Amino acid sequence: MANCSSCPSGSNCAHSASTGGDGVCDDPFAVQDGIIAETLKHIKHKIFVMSGKGGVGKSSVTVNAAAALASKGYKVGILDVDMHGPSVPNLLRLDASVELDEKTGKMLPARRDENLSVISMDSLLQDRDQAILWRGPKKSSAIRQFLADVDWGELDYLFIDSPPGTGDEHMTVLKSIPDAKCVVVTTPQEISLADVRKAINFLQYADASILGLVENMSGLVCPNCGEEISIFKKGGGINLAKKYGLDFLGAIPLDPAAAVAADRGEPIVNLPESVASKVAFLELADKIASACDNDLANLAD
Repeated sequence: MANCSSCPSGSNCAHSASTGGDGVCDDPFAVQDGIIAETLKHIKHKIFVMSGKGGVGKSSVTVNAAAALASKGYKVGILDVDMHGPSVPNLLRLDASVELDEKTGKMLPARRDENLSVISMDSLLQDRDQAILWRGPKKSSAIRQFLADVDWGELDYLFIDSPPGTGDEHMTVLKSIPDAKCVVVTTPQEISLADVRKAINFLQYADASILGLVENMSGLVCPNCGEEISIFKKGGGINLAKKYGLDFLGAIPLDPAAAVAADRGEPIVNLPESVASKVAFLELADKIASACDNDLANLAD
């Protein structure tokens, strides 16, 4: 059935009388809603990674958590909805482009490997240095197309990487994927926490499900002696989680090895060395998987 919630004619349409609409409608929005709903049936967990603040490492969290789960054999997709500054293809050294399935007419995500696939504006551009000059409605339309017109196949996890703020992209994701579980990323210092509090308020207002909070750039582990230095302070994330009654999913330290890996387009979780950030990201991925499974179990009860 189509969900009439996004249809501009929903308020005065006979088909919207029942909850969610009955789907008997040829309005393009309603038809697209139905296609999106059918796509989402084949995706077990949808993880929306967001933060009110830019520069906190949302994309790094997305890529490494997704890569960690893919390395365990799960089928994982990444939907990059940051139209103006997409980072995911660079963090994965993704040279493959999005292809078109001639039989279905749907886009096929660019594949990093057999378990990890990506859709990003960056993969659709001939010139990756080209700026995207779009206003809100255009971006919202693109996100809905990335859900309706892409053959994601059967996925265990779909990670949605988002831009900073609480704008059109975030509202479109939450409206299009009502069962998305949100992972909020912050850094320890107050300049970040102030904006993340707004993001949490936004998610509460939108009645979104918050899986938990991650503190990124949480201290620095010296690569020579192993001593931890609180270069950006520590603990702001866990204190914020306690204040709002959220689960704290983990703290990711600053790590020179992670910066080098990112520039090479290789997730730190895929490297053979057991460095501090790799261990933290692997633990984060396990916590996200466990929290998703617990959430499903609670719904089943």
